[in-house]
Amino acid sequence: MKSILSKSFLTSFSLLFLCTTSVQAEENFALIKPSAQSDILKLAIGYYDVLDDQDGIDLRLEYQPSSVVFIDNLHPWAGLELTSHGSIWAGGGLAYDWNFEPDWTLTPSLGIGLYNKGGSDVDLDYPIEFRSQLALSYEYDTEKKVGLALSHLSNANLGHSNPGTEVISLYWSFPF
Repeated sequence: MKSILSKSFLTSFSLLFLCTTSVQAEENFALIKPSAQSDILKLAIGYYDVLDDQDGIDLRLEYQPSSVVFIDNLHPWAGLELTSHGSIWAGGGLAYDWNFEPDWTLTPSLGIGLYNKGGSDVDLDYPIEFRSQLALSYEYDTEKKVGLALSHLSNANLGHSNPGTEVISLYWSFPF
């Protein structure tokens, strides 16, 4: 039963993520619609496995298209993550930008991707890994931000074990 639910969730999430064009259900509703902001490119450097003893450097490149999903400030993203130990994670998901003060944004996000441990001692025990993240950023110029993020990679119990790992990252984002 757990396997069926996991596969159903993965299939549903993948179908939602792969929608890249507007789907019109009514005249005033679009699944994915244009946004006032530009496409955003994000670069990050971080500390991999920060809460355990297999630390390393984490580098990220992420792309956020200028569209929103269902509601304002909910947007898709895609990214690539590499570590100094040779681990690779590539995936995407959804993020919500909550602008709680002028120039300040809190962004929770969820994603799913493919993982390869490379030469790392950190074995996340499954090729599919989920990433949850909470980021705090400051907009220092129009659509240019610097921020700090804490993320967690986990296989959500799809593998035999679910060790997970955490990464703390310094982000820089700019219009693309």
